Amino acid sequence: MQRASRHRSWTLAVVSLATAMLMLDIAVVNTAISDMGRDLHTGLDGLKWVVDAYTLALAAVVLTTGSLADRLGRKRVFATGMAVFTVSSAAAAAATDITMLNIIRAVQGMGAAAMFATSMALLAHEFPQAKERAKALGVYGATIGASFAIGPLVGGALTSGFGWRSIFIINIPIGIAALEITRRYVRESRDPQPRRIDWAGQAMLTGGLFLLVLALLRGNDVGWGSPQIVAELVGAGMLLAAFIAIERRVKDPMLPLGLFRVPSFAGAQIAAFSISASLFAVYIFATIYLQQVLGLSAIEAGLVYLPGTLLNAMVSGATANVSGKVTARVMVSGGLALVAVGLLMMTVPDANSSWLAIEPGMLVAMIGTGMFNPAVIAVALGSVSEDQSGLAAGVNDTFRQAGIAVGVAALGAMIPTAALAHGDKTSYVNGLHNALAVGAGLAAVGAVAAAYLIRPVPQTRRESAGVQVAEVAIQPCG
Repeated sequence: MQRASRHRSWTLAVVSLATAMLMLDIAVVNTAISDMGRDLHTGLDGLKWVVDAYTLALAAVVLTTGSLADRLGRKRVFATGMAVFTVSSAAAAAATDITMLNIIRAVQGMGAAAMFATSMALLAHEFPQAKERAKALGVYGATIGASFAIGPLVGGALTSGFGWRSIFIINIPIGIAALEITRRYVRESRDPQPRRIDWAGQAMLTGGLFLLVLALLRGNDVGWGSPQIVAELVGAGMLLAAFIAIERRVKDPMLPLGLFRVPSFAGAQIAAFSISASLFAVYIFATIYLQQVLGLSAIEAGLVYLPGTLLNAMVSGATANVSGKVTARVMVSGGLALVAVGLLMMTVPDANSSWLAIEPGMLVAMIGTGMFNPAVIAVALGSVSEDQSGLAAGVNDTFRQAGIAVGVAALGAMIPTAALAHGDKTSYVNGLHNALAVGAGLAAVGAVAAAYLIRPVPQTRRESAGVQVAEVAIQPCG
């Protein structure tokens, strides 16, 4: 009994440690982005791939790594993901140009996908009882929230004190320690009837998302009517259409389309994509505004984000007290509506404003995010059967990460990439205002879709989903 308790404790510790590392890595990159650009002599075009290469890889492979883990062993895939993430962190710290860094970031995203895909399964195996699992996931969720809350500040402090490479170097000792704990204390588990790997679907999804993001990132420079961009957009459409066709016919699809016949599940995915493609995608451009337009240092930019992330964590925690009184539909649609309002409020500052001018809109948006996150995953999990909960969480994360990747590319197309290099801060700010306004529109569309599609979650499924929402209660701002 004592031995089993030790395994449970160490499994919870290492999964929380690994996820904290992933959350910190996502948050700290935003505050280090300007220093990366200066050191590697690249502009906004290259910097957008620092975010997109990571999120695109994570979104594309997270479902497949989950299926691999069920077949090969969750501990094995988790440890492999940790090793890939740690080694790629070391390589990222040694990157000599932006192309090298972005390729490494894609590899890092695949390692992160392996850890994301197995975290819930490892905890579910060690904590089979609902009451124990709820406590474990509460600790896990608190770790995620704390990591995300301090991430911008940690990133700013590391970048200001030791340079941007330190945000990757810090992952190395953490990763080595996590690997040793995993080897010694985490027990292996598998699905006795694992799903087949959908390699054809994986290829079509990866290719389609890559071509779509590539076209959106290059459209301004090459020309939206140019043969290259048209070919990329057409190719993206064809590959994504082929992906849907494959998912309709293959025996074990990586993305079962039947799930989307449930209105609440479909509404949750639309909502997840919309918040990621709007608020989370705009963070990179807001950070560049704070540092390269307003002249803040990396640590000062991190401090600007701190009140909002702390407020997000507080609101997310408080939602547990009102979940029985306020429906998930109201929380999701209302949260997205606040995000839309907050993004519109962030269009007020200009090139000569104080950082205080952007703070009210950011706070309103983060209140909305705090309402949104716990409710949307509860809807996603509560609208499917118990044995599909892991798949539902994976699909939700796919839509979130794909939303960030597409949002960064699409919103970035509205911002003149060369403006700051020529000292034209006003043009950059005007482009940022356009991106914020479009982001607000995306959030508003998500709010309407959520209000229309999301239905009340049955009590038994709500209770079941409630013990799992902690894993994704506070999601990263890519």
